[in-house]
Parts: sequence; structure tokens; C-alpha cells
Amino acid sequence: MMTMIQWLQAHETISFWLAAISLVSFGVTLAVVPWVVVRIPADYFVGRKRPEQRQLALRSPVVWLGLLIVKNTIGALLVLAGLAMLVLPGQGLLTMIIGVLVMNFPGKFAFERWLVSRGPTLSLINRIRRRYGRSPLVLSGEDEAADRADVIRP
Repeated sequence: MMTMIQWLQAHETISFWLAAISLVSFGVTLAVVPWVVVRIPADYFVGRKRPEQRQLALRSPVVWLGLLIVKNTIGALLVLAGLAMLVLPGQGLLTMIIGVLVMNFPGKFAFERWLVSRGPTLSLINRIRRRYGRSPLVLSGEDEAADRADVIRP
């Protein structure tokens, strides 16, 4: 049976490209995450529902549906790539989270609120926002507790 080191030596080209893709995805993540975090409105998570953003759906339903399909396909591919990266080189968990956040599904906003409301996550996001001169994200306490109960069931 071939050990991992022997496999890597036997497949140097694949190993090189996996390492290169891993480094590129890490670099892209370092650039994209702050860019996204500073563009979130400070009161985005205050309500129990996501603010409506259906202007494109009303103006051009065919384009909106096409973009929705592309967006969900990209999200699903990112989740699958993240699963693969759990055993291959790469940012597996981060890629899976990004994939989930790209997709549309019922309960996604509650999941996003739950994820952002975690202490370390919120403090990191607000630190990034502060560095770029943005006000911190505001979470309302009652809605946050209700959403946490909706997402996490003992």
C-alpha cells in the first residue's frame, strides 16, 4: 500500500496544482472577506427577516432566475470543493461556509445571524469594520435569541 508521501512523489503535478490552488484560494479569501464585511450595512441583522432586495426579480424575472441558478450552482460547487479540501490541501471549512452563504435556501438568514452573533465572529467582523472606518454591526438582543432558538435545537 502506497503511503501519502509516496503518492505525492508519484503525482508531483497534481500535488503542485493542489498546493497552488490552496495558496490562491487563501489569498483570494484574505482579499474578499474584508471587502464583503465592510459592505454589510451596520443594521443588516437587526430585523428577523432579510431586507428585501427584489428589484431585479421584478424588472427582469428571467435574468433574476438565471442569476439565481448560477449563484446556487457556484455555492454548491464551493461546498463540494470544501468537502474535498477537508482531506486535500486547502481551506475546507472556510470554503464550505462561503459556499453556504452564497446559496439561497430557507432559513439562511437565521443561520447567518446565528453565525455572526457568535462572540469571536462578531468581534472579528467589527474589528475589520473598525479598521476600514465603518460602524460595528448591530444585533438586536431579542431577535438574536429567537433566531438562535430557531437554528440550534438541543
